[in-house]
Amino acid sequence: MVNFSASKQFVKPPQRGIFPLDHDSECKPAMEAYLECLQSSRSQHHKCRELSKEYLQCRMDNQLMAREDLNDMGYSDDAAVKGDEVKEYDKSKERGGYVAGKHMTEGPSGGSSLGRTDADATVNEEQRMAGGGGGGGASEEI
Repeated sequence: MVNFSASKQFVKPPQRGIFPLDHDSECKPAMEAYLECLQSSRSQHHKCRELSKEYLQCRMDNQLMAREDLNDMGYSDDAAVKGDEVKEYDKSKERGGYVAGKHMTEGPSGGSSLGRTDADATVNEEQRMAGGGGGGGASEEI
């Protein structure tokens, strides 16, 4: 019979970006104010920067996330968006017919060449032609 109480349990802190949920709604008012600001500003988050900062500070104050310097998280004065720096994306490429990812070509084995360079495709094609990587099956290394 195994005695589980005798074994050591190691508790690791959460990874950065992963933190407990606010089950007691301690920071819910700050969260709602931030989300309302995002909605009213058409998701232009720079306009809601102070509310976002308040929400994160609330989470840190209530041990819902690790305490960290807000300046290191992008809230320093020099990181603030100033006046006319932000321009709304006008989607002119999309109106002109651009489709993201369409410029990608098929690789030599008929599959997608995502993550491959032209040099990789050339080497793989040469190997296939020489009989060294024939079939383009699972044995081909990418």
